[in-house]
Amino acid sequence: MRIVGIDPGSVRCGYGIVVWQCGQLQVVDYGVIELHRGGESLPERLRFLFKELHRILRHCKPDEAAVESTFYARNAQSLAKLAQARGVALLTLALEGIPVAEYAPRAVKQGVTGHGNATKEQVRYMVGALLGIEFSARFYDSSDALAVALCHAFRRLHSGREPAPRTWKAFLQRFPERILTPASSPHTR
Repeated sequence: MRIVGIDPGSVRCGYGIVVWQCGQLQVVDYGVIELHRGGESLPERLRFLFKELHRILRHCKPDEAAVESTFYARNAQSLAKLAQARGVALLTLALEGIPVAEYAPRAVKQGVTGHGNATKEQVRYMVGALLGIEFSARFYDSSDALAVALCHAFRRLHSGREPAPRTWKAFLQRFPERILTPASSPHTR
């Protein structure tokens, strides 16, 4: 199962693709689409977003998609632009025939860190730890997109099985192999 996660935005759009292979989740690709490169006007940026997402989807061929749902924005204009970028992402996925699941930001944080109020730094750290990658980009959009993909993957992997752990303590008890100690961490060698 190959899953693309998308963190839409009107300035930057993060994407991340994971695959369930050999009993574990692995990264296929991730990055940020810088929409200002597509032009200055919103219609030009949305056109650029469509073209880039289309190219990525054709190249990576995901089976399913997960998109972060709209959340409260500081002002109506920002919310409208974000909604338009989400619409372009959803349309691109629909045109490619890829089933889409939507997750609220709090559900994504809960699914990846075990806590719905986690900070962006905590989400980025857990995504890196779970996938064995280190983020060098200054933007959080790619780690957020991978978090959306992981959230969906965890839900899919646990559907029809024992329910996913609801607390961090339950997660650690169920998956003790996921605990990194200083001696086992690849970053301390």
